[in-house]
Amino acid sequence: MNIAVLTSGGDAPGMNAAVRAVVRSAESLGHHVYGVKDGYQGLIDDDMILLDHQSVSGMLSSGGTFLGTARVPKFHDVAYQKKAIEHMKKRDIEALIAIGGDGTYRGAMDLSKLGFKVIGLPGTIDNDIAGTDYTIGFSTAVETIVDALDKLRDTSQSHQRCSIVEVMGRSCGDLALFAGICGGAEFIVTPENPVKKEDIIETLKKHKEKGRRHAIIVVTENMFDVHALAKEITELSGFASRATVLGYIQRGGHPDSEDRILASRMGTYATELLNDGIHGVVVGIRDSQMVHLPFANVVGFPRPKNPLYKLYKKIA
Repeated sequence: MNIAVLTSGGDAPGMNAAVRAVVRSAESLGHHVYGVKDGYQGLIDDDMILLDHQSVSGMLSSGGTFLGTARVPKFHDVAYQKKAIEHMKKRDIEALIAIGGDGTYRGAMDLSKLGFKVIGLPGTIDNDIAGTDYTIGFSTAVETIVDALDKLRDTSQSHQRCSIVEVMGRSCGDLALFAGICGGAEFIVTPENPVKKEDIIETLKKHKEKGRRHAIIVVTENMFDVHALAKEITELSGFASRATVLGYIQRGGHPDSEDRILASRMGTYATELLNDGIHGVVVGIRDSQMVHLPFANVVGFPRPKNPLYKLYKKIA
């Protein structure tokens, strides 16, 4: 059969590796794959290219998404969904693999409700998708943040400073949690682990009295105005403080080994599911094993609080 594959929403390291796995595993099963340009916009515009073994060569280690991505709010309109299906059927495409986050899943679920065969793959650095332990791109983003924390710690120690680092994650604090533990952060502030700024300042005062020379605070975006917090810490705690917003640097870079393997496993597993006649599901990894769940069991559901918070409380 002919299979389409797209990447949508925010780019994540490992998306290209997942597309590569879809193409090569599909070829091994006798299928053909079309790459959709710029996410759901490519389905609306009928902008697709035939992919083969050679065209995805070198993509395993490439960051971003060579197919391109876009956020397409109008895809909520059923008229555009039907148009997308018409364009795929015109090429005899029978199924779609959509790689992205929650918004991507919602679009994929809408197509599935219209009777089209769809499978979702979790591609987002935020690790905020239910039904999977890890998402494609999360591991690489953590490594990027940890590298930044290590560099900031050098400056913090030299200047007796408290460094505040804002990371991505939206409603999920896993990036801050994992990177904060790896970077030895004194405070990790996330939606699952809110901390009052008054408590932070009071603790920093005690640290200063004990002769501590530095501190690191990792904060999930939208929890605080980090620049205002840095000003308050400077005025009230005894530590000079600076805020660093890492921003989109967290999304870029070559995928690390974890993301290359995860993306390859997920892309291959999704293709095998379609080959076996299974669709209307999302792919995940749980306890190192590939799993699949219906869209309805995943879309709109929050991730449970990560058990690593218990570790952080013991070693912070």
